[in-house]
Amino acid sequence: MKALYIEDDPINRLVVKDMLGVVGIGYEEGVDGPDGIAKLEHDEFDIVLVDLRMPGIDGLEVTRRIRARSDAKATVPIVVITADTGTGIKQACFDAGAQDMLLKPVAMQPLIDTICFQVLESNPDTDMI
Repeated sequence: MKALYIEDDPINRLVVKDMLGVVGIGYEEGVDGPDGIAKLEHDEFDIVLVDLRMPGIDGLEVTRRIRARSDAKATVPIVVITADTGTGIKQACFDAGAQDMLLKPVAMQPLIDTICFQVLESNPDTDMI
């Protein structure tokens, strides 16, 4: 399994990379919205994790752009990761096309559980073992 994490904060990227590494999930990082979209263009991922608040292209716009694609990559599961608990944020993520949202600071077990659930939901034939 391979995840793309689009996040502008290098510490947050490192924390998630370490968590995914513990359970053997492959990892690629995008340092901002455009970089993450470019990585998706050139590689295959089982899931995209995206920060909500980034300069320039935020996580909602990244999600919308992925969903607007005309290829199979348009259906990749997307989980937004954010510290924003404002009213309507979760619904805005769903409206943009995300499958789920996790709050920062993200804990390992909810992160792994969410990834596994979303990947299996999108592709029930995936071999997770």
